[in-house]
Parts: sequence; C-alpha cells; structure tokens
Amino acid sequence: MDATATPPDATGVDVHAHYFGTDLGERLAVAPDDRWPRLVTDGDTGRLMLGDRIFRSVRSVLWDVDVRIAELDASGVGLQAISPVPVTLAYWASEPDAAAYARASNDSIGSAVARSAGRLVGLGTLPLPHIDASIEELERLVGELGLCGVEIGTQIAGMDLDSPVLEPVFAAAERLGTAVFVHPTDGGGGVIRRGGQPYDFGLGMISDTAIAATALVFGGVLERHPQLRIALAHGCGTFAWAYPRLRLGASIFNGIEPDRVDRIISSMWVDSLVFDPQHLSLLIDRFGSDHVMLGTDYPFVPGQIEGHRDFLGSAVEIGALSPEQADGIRRTNAADFLTAMSRKALAGGHFDGTR
Repeated sequence: MDATATPPDATGVDVHAHYFGTDLGERLAVAPDDRWPRLVTDGDTGRLMLGDRIFRSVRSVLWDVDVRIAELDASGVGLQAISPVPVTLAYWASEPDAAAYARASNDSIGSAVARSAGRLVGLGTLPLPHIDASIEELERLVGELGLCGVEIGTQIAGMDLDSPVLEPVFAAAERLGTAVFVHPTDGGGGVIRRGGQPYDFGLGMISDTAIAATALVFGGVLERHPQLRIALAHGCGTFAWAYPRLRLGASIFNGIEPDRVDRIISSMWVDSLVFDPQHLSLLIDRFGSDHVMLGTDYPFVPGQIEGHRDFLGSAVEIGALSPEQADGIRRTNAADFLTAMSRKALAGGHFDGTR
C-alpha cells in the first residue's frame, strides 16, 4: 500500500468499525463449537458462519486492509478504530478457550493495524467473564500489541456492567488508560418482548445499549472510576431520550441528586450513529460537544461512512450543530477517547502513514 497517496481531505476519525481477519482461523486452537464464528471467503465476498448457518454475508473490506483503506480514502476518513465483530464476543466459553480466542483475535487485529501504515488503530477483546485472564490479556494487548483499548458487550455472561464481578476489569482499564467501547453482542435479540426485524435492529439494540449506560451511571461504575474512558455505540441507544425520566426516578426513589447525575453522564463518550441529524443536538446536550464522535458501524450499515460528511453538514444546515461542533465530531473529539498513539496521529490532521 502506498501510504503517501492518502488524500489530503481524509481527516475524519471513525471510532466504530469492525474487522474479521482471514488469519483468525489459522491462529485458533480451541475446541470445536458451532458458536465460534468462522469466515468463508470467495473472492470479493464472504460469509460469516455459525456452524452451517450463514450469520451474515460480507464484503472483502471486512478482512482486506488495502481494500478497506481505499474505501476510507474515498470517504474522507483518515483514521479508523477497528474492533471485533460483536458476535465473536464469546462470553459463554470456558476460560482456556475464551483466553485462546481473545488472544488470537487480538493478534489478528494487531496485525491489521501494523499493515495499515498508520490508518488503523485497534480495539481488542477480553476473555470475559474470566476476570484474571481478562486483566492479563488487557495488559498484553496494550503493552505488547499497542492496541488502544477493548470492545465489550452490553452484558457479560448475563451480568450487567455494574456487577461487582467486573469491577477489577474496569479498574485495570482505568489504571492502564485504555479505552472501552460498549456494543451489543447479539443484534438486539431478546431485549424487548417482540423479536425479529425491524424490532431487534430498530429497538432491541438501542434499548440494550441504554440499559448498559444506565448500569454504568446509576450503578456507580463511572463514579468509582472517574478516569475510565468509556464510549457507547449507537449514540448510547435510547439513553439520551430516557435520561430525564431516569434522572427523576433516581431522585424520587434513590435519593440521588440530579446535578450529581448530570456530572456523571458527561464523562461518557458516544458515537454519532443515530441516522437523524436532528438527534445530534440532543447528544451534544446530554454528553457535551466534545464527547460525541464519528461512528459508522463500517462495513455493516450501508451509506454511513461515505455519507458522513453530508450527514454532519445536514446537522449544521438545520441548526442541530454548529460548524465547530460538527468538525469536532468528525475529526478531533476522538483524540481524548483513544490513547496516546492515536493522539499522535490525530495531531497532524492528515494521515500519511509517517507518524
């Protein structure tokens, strides 16, 4: 790849994108189980399989770094944080298998980052709910692989994120300065009383994310770990809209001061993946203008990465964002969420692979 060919206008920073390497299967040494996803490729297309069932049809951008970067160039994105496909967050696995899978997945992501000439940074995975193994892998993926942080599910083996069992992991992430990106693992299935589409995608995923945010805020995680950098996918789901009711309920039933909760939620980051430019105004009001970042769910949600400039431009046109706020979402807000390695790249504003 010719890193010097990066277009000068490729200055966007996308924090929500997924990757599944063709080398993952070669790195694995786990017991056979149909719940382990595997990638079958056929030229420019492929299939993510769960046993004999096609989980998702995919394009080569999911695994081919050069093809991915060509699409980033065309879309004006200079830096992208890649994270595992959420179905690979295997919280059902035994500790040896979970640790082996996490290690293989993180090595695969690290390899993709190393081949990207500075255009990709990595968010890895942890062998949760196995706490000691997770902390060990967190230290390895940061210290040895140089990844920025981790992606975790909205629930961990049936536990919400304020479970005391998970406290050591959040403490380790805070200590190491690693970013934590929260994403639903099962496409929203089983979250609400009605399943299937469009319910799972349209309501299940965002309700699941909102429950995770509520656990982080009202379960005390963010207060106990004030330096923890944590972001939630899909604009934090329905949380921003439900927050006034949650805030009132916490005051009435739990005696929590509303101003205290306002301060807590301002410590979270969220992505911009809300599909309506008007909604960005509410995200800014809830989380702060510097805590909303570009997220596209690339390569799974059509039109988001190539249309991100028009989306943010529309928000400016209708008065939902100022030009400065839109620029922050697109380019600069991710700097404080991602680690020092990413800040160095972001500081140049143009990602030419030399930093």
